[in-house]
Amino acid sequence: MHDKMNGTSLPKASILSAFAGAIGLALVHQYLFYGHGLGVSMPIFVIVFYAYMYAFNRDRFQTRSWIGRLLFVIIFMLALTYALFNNPILYVLNALAIPALISVHMVLLFGEKRHGWSEPGIIGQALSHWFYQNFRHIVTPFRMVKTVALRNVKDERKRVLGKVIIGLLIALPLLFIIISLLASADGMFEKLLSGIPDWIGTLSFGSGMLRLIWTCFFTFCFFCYLWGFVQPAPRNTQRETKSSTVPYHEPVAIKFDPVITATVLIVMNLVYVVFVVLQFGYLFGAWEGALPEGTSYAEYARRGFGELVMVTGINFVLMISVLKWTEFGSSIVQKMNSGLLYILVGCSGVMLYSGYTRLVMYEEAYGYTYTRYLVHAFMIFLGLLLLIAAVRIHVRQLPLAKYYIVLALVAYVVVNYVGIDIRIAENNLERYRTTSVIDKEYLSELSADAIPLLIDFSRKEHGSLDEFLQARLTSMTREESAWPEFNWAKYRAQRELHDYILE
Repeated sequence: MHDKMNGTSLPKASILSAFAGAIGLALVHQYLFYGHGLGVSMPIFVIVFYAYMYAFNRDRFQTRSWIGRLLFVIIFMLALTYALFNNPILYVLNALAIPALISVHMVLLFGEKRHGWSEPGIIGQALSHWFYQNFRHIVTPFRMVKTVALRNVKDERKRVLGKVIIGLLIALPLLFIIISLLASADGMFEKLLSGIPDWIGTLSFGSGMLRLIWTCFFTFCFFCYLWGFVQPAPRNTQRETKSSTVPYHEPVAIKFDPVITATVLIVMNLVYVVFVVLQFGYLFGAWEGALPEGTSYAEYARRGFGELVMVTGINFVLMISVLKWTEFGSSIVQKMNSGLLYILVGCSGVMLYSGYTRLVMYEEAYGYTYTRYLVHAFMIFLGLLLLIAAVRIHVRQLPLAKYYIVLALVAYVVVNYVGIDIRIAENNLERYRTTSVIDKEYLSELSADAIPLLIDFSRKEHGSLDEFLQARLTSMTREESAWPEFNWAKYRAQRELHDYILE
């Protein structure tokens, strides 16, 4: 038997089981996340969520796309970081990245093929399932309940029940007015009403009721999100038919004249070549103290780094624009433009390397931090983008967008797994061995990932960090955490701190 819901014939068993599955998923969600921080709960929930989406949407499941498999591996590896590492910056970034990647992945697995995975339109399609497709099905569970509840009720009784509900809705505002008037007229009645909030307060609203609200809210979220893929909004065929009768005009494409492009590149390259040649001593000679007159060591490293990275970014945008929107000219002009682009890549590479060395100089003088480490990672990433663009100059058919998207995803996972806190601690400790300068307070603020290194350092340096490590153990001991919050880095740090302090 089928019921009409949203204008589409839906099997009762299917929608009932999907709604029951949403309730189960919401119960798992509140058990794992309500009142808890993120830990091993994240990879567990990701697996359960994917199982739910597949179980009730397997007919639309598409497995042939390699990018779909890659995305799942990336999503699960990012979720697994909550169980393995304890970096505070990536903790927040991954909490934003994982839902965003999952929403795009769901469109690839179960959505209509309106856009390719490297096209910007897939982001809009993913957002439509978060909002438009989701809100469309808010009433679907209520229609399901109504259909099931009134299945054996005769038409006359349905009409009567509807009238009763309408009467209650009309009486409700009148009831508030009348109760307020009666309370003003009689003190005992007012006292009776004033005791109602106290009676409600005796109920355990704090935990049980909030968990119930949490579960109900996410039940509707999960079900509506699922049903947005099962019963997506139909396309407006009338509009498509009408648009097909209108004469089609080819959209005007933005194209740059190859001669104009060559002129721009020649002017830019002349400046860059002169800059690199004249400044070469300053760019790479600062290690020996060859600084511009009146420039301090710190100012040289900081200002030079920012300017060079900015220029490299401008060059990257210019190069991509030329590759994408320049018309094919004569073979001579085309070869000249390719040569000019290679010169641009070379100059950009020199500037990027110079900026990288300046940052290294600054770190050796003032220490290693989260921001500086992430800037290092960004510069390496920008260098890889330049290399791919250089290949694109020769291989015109190379799909830049796809390569850049895959590179960005893989690079982000590498940043998560390289161990930022460990690298920062190692570099600062190595700097201490050569300069005898160390920022103990900053090291003590690193995440639990770096605690074993700090313990080893303090043991070798006669307890130089014992005060900070003792305070860290005290704060970690006070934290009460349930098993969904389990994090291997925290567990290992607390265990090693306990063993070290008790030595």
